[in-house]
Amino acid sequence: MYSFQNDYSEGAHPNILRALETINYHQNNSYGLDEHSHAARELIQEALEDYSADIHFIAGGTLTNLTFISHVLKPYEAVISAQTGHINTHETGAIEATGHKVFSVLTEDGKLSPDLIRPVLDLHENEHWVEPRLVYISNPTEIGTLYTKEELEDLYGFCQRHHLYLYIDGARLAAALAAEEVSHLTFPDLPKLCDAFYIGGTKAGAMFGEALVLIREDFKDHFRFNMKQRGAILAKGWMMGVQFEELFKDNLYIELGKESIRRMQPIKQAFEEAGIPLLCEAPTNQIFPIFPNDLAEEINSRYLTTFQCRPDPKHTCLRFCTSWITSEEAVADFVENFKDMAIKYC
Repeated sequence: MYSFQNDYSEGAHPNILRALETINYHQNNSYGLDEHSHAARELIQEALEDYSADIHFIAGGTLTNLTFISHVLKPYEAVISAQTGHINTHETGAIEATGHKVFSVLTEDGKLSPDLIRPVLDLHENEHWVEPRLVYISNPTEIGTLYTKEELEDLYGFCQRHHLYLYIDGARLAAALAAEEVSHLTFPDLPKLCDAFYIGGTKAGAMFGEALVLIREDFKDHFRFNMKQRGAILAKGWMMGVQFEELFKDNLYIELGKESIRRMQPIKQAFEEAGIPLLCEAPTNQIFPIFPNDLAEEINSRYLTTFQCRPDPKHTCLRFCTSWITSEEAVADFVENFKDMAIKYC
């Protein structure tokens, strides 16, 4: 049974595996202070065109989010997130466990805007309430939508005027930068559009690992102390350094993002031809089609997908996700089988 559940069910890109094999018997300095981690940081800074950016490699996205947020917020400060935001839905209360409230905002497309954030600020005016301080967004969002450069400029300007930090969860940043719809959003734009963000490796060809990028100067002070306390400093840190070295050679990171999107296109086209609506327009490697319940049930009897929601009693929304290594044969097989299934239910 082939899985379209996520984009991290396979291992690592061959370039990464070869690099890890090459250094396997070499001795390296520990805790991310090795030559490979240093080289990876320099490659990322070069891509960002910002050599003042402070970069830390952390094993996973949840650990990155809780380590960063717990570091930059005071005990009485809180986070604003879309209701669908990863910290609000899939991290088992990790942010709340650090002592910080998450204000969730209902959105139609998974994206936050000044108009959606303003009411949260209006409701918290004095010391009797926890104070909203950080705006958390994901790009792409958890329902596959994208922020344009103009939307990020507008949002960051609003945050600066209202003394809010803006943090971007980049678990699938490769897809965001590779998507044709926002091709004008580039790596060098990012340091100008937020106070911190992370570059996701786990979902973009790495075995594991994310690269947290701190832009705001006062975030950088003693950050490794908080990393250590949170268990976020890996003894064999070079295992992540080597991987990001490879991802940032020859534009590989963006190319893998493009490939993950390309693998989705035949599936998306098959749904469009069958008249299957999408939860929202999602131009990356995640789409959320809405099926009649019987059709969704038959799909899930043959393929693995992720349940998203039930828009009404007669329909089920599923998530389909592809990666840079999703089998093209499996995609073709699904498309052929889906056409037969759709005839029965659509």
